[in-house]
Amino acid sequence: MLPDENTEQRWQQLLSKLADKLGYQPDMEAVLLFIGIRESGLPPKTFTEKEISELKQMAICTLLVPARYYQLFWVDDTGWPHFKELKRMPEMPVEDRDAFLKEYVLLYAEKNRLL
Repeated sequence: MLPDENTEQRWQQLLSKLADKLGYQPDMEAVLLFIGIRESGLPPKTFTEKEISELKQMAICTLLVPARYYQLFWVDDTGWPHFKELKRMPEMPVEDRDAFLKEYVLLYAEKNRLL
């Protein structure tokens, strides 16, 4: 499914705002990492590959809570959120996954005043 014109316009607006914050034009992977870092509460630093992967997964879980794919289960004493999978996200190529997540990223951005 192709995004409608309004979705694409909002997406470009978000990418522009994030580019101003980050200093480079982000792709979906960078957007997920940004959300993961924001949700984790970790200070900016150089992350390991494993940490980057975990932060992106945290972002996906956070984004898909409203769609009932995940539920926030608990937050540990370091502030790290843990999620319970309610249903599996469908298997899809990365491009389709990015299109699927785009609307949820926009919802998150609006809710968190990033847009």
